[in-house]
Amino acid sequence: MEFGGRYRIGADRMAVWTALNDPEMLKAAIPGCTHIAWSGENTLDLAITVNLGVMKPVFKGELLLSNVDVAQSYTLSGKGKGGLLGLAEGSADITLADDGEGTLLAFTAKGGASGQIMKLGKALVGNSAQRIIDGFFERFAGAMGVEITPLGPA
Repeated sequence: MEFGGRYRIGADRMAVWTALNDPEMLKAAIPGCTHIAWSGENTLDLAITVNLGVMKPVFKGELLLSNVDVAQSYTLSGKGKGGLLGLAEGSADITLADDGEGTLLAFTAKGGASGQIMKLGKALVGNSAQRIIDGFFERFAGAMGVEITPLGPA
């Protein structure tokens, strides 16, 4: 499954970058996040409860930041185990660019799941993932106290 999007965020690029790397800001922005903390220089541990409609598994895993170009871009990848439901994994390339007084954030992401999760159907899982992504950016801007404007697919 692939996802993507572009957003105009009403804050300068360094403020957006700082917020993207602040565990408290991320916890406030990630729907269902019950834990997120730096576990290494480029790794975060996290736990997220995902609403799949008929089920609400808790995924525990680790996020890895790579290809880091400070205040410009990075790749975020991770895997999470949802107990008996199986494994979910994904990665996202995130770029930031100046846009007047604000910042243009663009991302492309891909992910997948295995085990019992895929038996629920790809459409259900895909719709849940898109809701998580959309919810993240709305809550992220809210946590920053700034305006956000969705600009459509990347």
